[in-house]
Amino acid sequence: MGSAIITRAQEKPIPLYPNGIPNAKPAPSSYIEKMVKTDDEWVTMVSQPTLTPFFPAKGTANGSAILIFPGGGYGGLSMDKEGYRVAKAFNSFGVTAFVVKYRLPSDDIMTDKTIGPLQDAQQAVLMVRKHAAEWGINAAKVGIIGFSAGGHLASTEGTHFDKLLIDNKENISVRPDFMILLYPVITFGPMAHVGSRENLIGKNPSADQLELYSNEKQISANTPPTLLVHAEDDNVVPVQNSLMFYDALLKAKVKAGLHIFQEGGHGFGLNNPKSKDKWIDWCRNWLDENGFL
Repeated sequence: MGSAIITRAQEKPIPLYPNGIPNAKPAPSSYIEKMVKTDDEWVTMVSQPTLTPFFPAKGTANGSAILIFPGGGYGGLSMDKEGYRVAKAFNSFGVTAFVVKYRLPSDDIMTDKTIGPLQDAQQAVLMVRKHAAEWGINAAKVGIIGFSAGGHLASTEGTHFDKLLIDNKENISVRPDFMILLYPVITFGPMAHVGSRENLIGKNPSADQLELYSNEKQISANTPPTLLVHAEDDNVVPVQNSLMFYDALLKAKVKAGLHIFQEGGHGFGLNNPKSKDKWIDWCRNWLDENGFL
């Protein structure tokens, strides 16, 4: 009984901004966070972003940490399927995991909706590094993983970390040490997932915004090592999103791995029902090869 209580306590959400949320305006009375429980935990209308920690079993932590950004087209969050279940899988091989419940872009609660999710991603990385010693984490082994639109947010955080959008008096780096992207939205060009693009930057974005958030165009030699996983038959986010990002990483001479499932569609989460291969195993091996475990 005691250990169960400890486990639940570990999984208590922590407010991302204890001293006030940046770029926020008062939420209208109709803007209330909603959660629908099916085989997942689908959350919408997030106005209070949080970080939920999942710690490995006592004595198994290896000092690595990963922040998890669930997908949902920038219109909702797949908190269980692409969040909590993934966190527990990383815990199984000693990685401390944090599920980020980030704000979804909305003119109702933000002054500038195009930067709200990225502010939350930067703040989450900053918070984990700030508390690294307390949480038993090596501050040089803090990575991120994102699914679908959460993969767009993760790839934005991994390529825009030098454009700081939050208060950071202590000058803590918000650059992740590694990135893992699962069927990610990457480009806002012809191969874009239109729903994600419109939710983030609107139906009539400027050419500059399209360029800025087409993350295959934002890669530099300082982009973190990246592992990409996608299914060839993804009919929601075309596989070209991962291929373009991988090609740009190669050109920038950034260490990168790419796994393409022959089948699996979109949004399969931890287990692709069309394959006996487990991407979490590829992920574990890749992290080990690159010295992150």
